[in-house]
Amino acid sequence: TALACIFQCFFCQRGQQSRGSSRTSPELSEEHPGEMVKMTKSKTFQAYLPNCHRTYSCIHCRAHLANHDELISKSFQGSQGRAYLFNSVVNVGCGPAEERVLLTGLHAVADIYCENCKTTLGWKYEHAFESSQKYKEGKFIIELAHMIKDNGWE
Repeated sequence: TALACIFQCFFCQRGQQSRGSSRTSPELSEEHPGEMVKMTKSKTFQAYLPNCHRTYSCIHCRAHLANHDELISKSFQGSQGRAYLFNSVVNVGCGPAEERVLLTGLHAVADIYCENCKTTLGWKYEHAFESSQKYKEGKFIIELAHMIKDNGWE
């Protein structure tokens, strides 16, 4: 059923392309030509990862956060316990960068939060000051306390 997964992923991605946030503007009413109808502010859709891949979601609101294929390491420590290092994430906002002394030395990091429920999830490595830590730059830490596994973990 790998072929079914490929087709499902293809259709998921096509659906994502058509789901982008749509901008609404006042339109003419069909019932009363010439009258303007006030439209409400449009909602920005969150990104959805393909259902055929193992994913991680926000434990608080179930918004998708990362695909298992983007996982780099499970051996990190966050402020609330274990944490995972990811190459890329979705549905995540980033705060301002600040310098912090972490277990592996001085880094410039920015807190990351769930775009849907605004919960702080971890941080993004903006800059590593030690050459041995440069591989972390641009990568994301999400604490296990804020994630749940979704899709195909049986």
